[in-house]
Amino acid sequence: MPKTVLLFLSLLTWVGSTIGAVTYDEKAIIINDQRRILISGSIHYPRSTPQMWPDLIQKAKDGGLDIIETYVFWNGHEPSEGKYYFEERYDLVGFIKLVQKAGLYVHLRIGPYVCAEWNYGGFPIWLKFVPGIAFRTDNEPFKAAMQKFVTKIVDMMKLEKLYHTQGGPIILSQIENEYGPVEWQIGAPGKSYTKWFAQMAVDLKTGVPWVMCKQEDAPDPLIDTCNGFYCENFKPNQIYKPKIWTENWSGWYTAFGGPTPYRPPEDVAFSVARFIQNNGSLVNYYVYHGGTNFGRTSGLFIATSYDFDAPIDEYGLIREPKWGHLRDLHKAIKSCEPALVSADPTITWLGKNQEARVFKSSSACAAFLANYDTSASVKVNFWNNPYDLPPWSISILPDCKTVTFNTAQVGVKSYQAKMMPISSFGWLSYKEEPASAYAKDTTTKAGLVEQVSITWDTTDYLWYMQDISIDSTEGFLKSGKWPLLSVNSAGHLLHVFINGQLSGSVYGSLEDPAITFSKNVDLKQGVNKLSMLSVTVGLPNVGLHFDTWNAGVLGPVTLEGLNEGTRDMSKYKWSYKVGLSGESLNLYSDKGSNSVQWTKGSLTQKQPLTWYKTTFKTPAGNEPLGLDMSSMSKGQIWINGQSIGRYFPGYIANGKCDKCSYAGLFTEKKCLGNCGEPSQKWYHIPRDWLSPSDNLLVIFEEIGGSPDGISLVKRT
Repeated sequence: MPKTVLLFLSLLTWVGSTIGAVTYDEKAIIINDQRRILISGSIHYPRSTPQMWPDLIQKAKDGGLDIIETYVFWNGHEPSEGKYYFEERYDLVGFIKLVQKAGLYVHLRIGPYVCAEWNYGGFPIWLKFVPGIAFRTDNEPFKAAMQKFVTKIVDMMKLEKLYHTQGGPIILSQIENEYGPVEWQIGAPGKSYTKWFAQMAVDLKTGVPWVMCKQEDAPDPLIDTCNGFYCENFKPNQIYKPKIWTENWSGWYTAFGGPTPYRPPEDVAFSVARFIQNNGSLVNYYVYHGGTNFGRTSGLFIATSYDFDAPIDEYGLIREPKWGHLRDLHKAIKSCEPALVSADPTITWLGKNQEARVFKSSSACAAFLANYDTSASVKVNFWNNPYDLPPWSISILPDCKTVTFNTAQVGVKSYQAKMMPISSFGWLSYKEEPASAYAKDTTTKAGLVEQVSITWDTTDYLWYMQDISIDSTEGFLKSGKWPLLSVNSAGHLLHVFINGQLSGSVYGSLEDPAITFSKNVDLKQGVNKLSMLSVTVGLPNVGLHFDTWNAGVLGPVTLEGLNEGTRDMSKYKWSYKVGLSGESLNLYSDKGSNSVQWTKGSLTQKQPLTWYKTTFKTPAGNEPLGLDMSSMSKGQIWINGQSIGRYFPGYIANGKCDKCSYAGLFTEKKCLGNCGEPSQKWYHIPRDWLSPSDNLLVIFEEIGGSPDGISLVKRT
């Protein structure tokens, strides 16, 4: 027995040696005493519905996956401190049991920081207001809250007997998430925190290994792992740990204002084959199914669609040729498994940019023939046989003789998914009036207040209200040269109303959420009502100390061009109102919708702050459904009281969408589509949220759109 294996066994006494044990060595994860080369894919349970889960899991299994990987979403499970929720889309146990029923394993990435382009990185908003707290560092209030939640999840898994040592499907767990870069930036407190959460995880005695992604100093027995588009050169921090790729990015996310990235299947397959031929033990696709950021779950300026160009698309349909090409890759890798887990490769260069890696044991032989040239096909001679290698490709020979798969040769028929219009709607409308400083549900505070500190992220919306007094002697009343109103906001979007009329809207971006409104405004003699609706577009989910980032109008707020010069109103007493009147009335529900008088027809189209509602019959068939919202600007959608999420077709995708070759290193900016179009125009409606008839569709439009252009579509 190699010394490295003996050393690894001594380090893993915490795992135990019972039936169902999960251990590891330098070659592989070991399940029930068997080394495995494992293929995994991320499916996040809240980004689809429970009715979709069985089909998604089965398609993952049919695609050759061994493991379903998912984050655990703290803010979904503990929305209020000490009050837990594990129902509907957050039925974590139900999801894991479905994976088990399908015969697959689970990698449970508890975190509980997830990033994931998810609102606040998965942290519940109440955590921000715990006295003395500082996130993700050696901070006692944070560590106490984190430990309590992680323990809650582990205890729940144990109670349901879901760890593999109990006969369940969970074979791996992750603690924290991509913490290494943060630790490097903050220094000693970060290192102390790393040691603490690693020991905390081990002490929970799950019976399965823990991993830490992007964490070079992961202490034993935790396994450090790699995330990225390529991980073939990654090496774990100890020679007795397996080489695990927790996130092979199958594509990239879409941000409002950005184009839609895609990653060619040839390059995804190339990256996986290259990782496996470099002694890779486990690769996970992030994501295998991305799904939808329903409700207000998307992070800062992240689109409601989380399609990610994944092998299974947002609507649950197989994306070809990516799904099928990767399925064939997985078959080829699995046929090589006996050799891969038993031998180290011998490497032979067959040309300037061509190599052969051969895994040969007493009973098995597998070879990988690679061509790293990005432009030229090459004929190579391997073991006295000729082989043609396309550019940027790897051929897999499970018997060291016959090519069963080449990463650049796609043998799967491709298709283009289409959104076919089914029907349009007739609308009723209801006007949301700008908030009044004299309403009963307003508060008054001296100076400008940060938005989330008032809203606690219970809504996207906060009104800032101020009276502007204009004396009859003001010169602009005669000259007609209106004063310049300037408003500095930390973001993310601002609608400015003067005396109930929209003066203008400004919005930021993922790269720069801060905004400035600057416009000459029409003021009259006497008291003018300034009402500013500040809107968040998801909270940040990544970045150093992202939990301290601000939102809302923080000033200065000035009026320039008066007799007095410039009037700075920043330190005045301001009135505040949390949320919309329509939200308070629950206009998106049946009961709330019937509590107000609606206007027939879309008479107020192109008007800001307008609610629209309609009813419709569910179309026959089982094709996935969506809404074409391209005629609208910005707002939110509800179906039968369920929030579909934010829409923002008014934000046009900026970028350069050139023809894209699969060959050569991929980045998230390499292959782009949808430039010059809305970043997202279609919005997924789960069929299981619908009734046979009388489905209530409610839309709140902030800026002004044409609801008559909205149509129900089916994805085919």
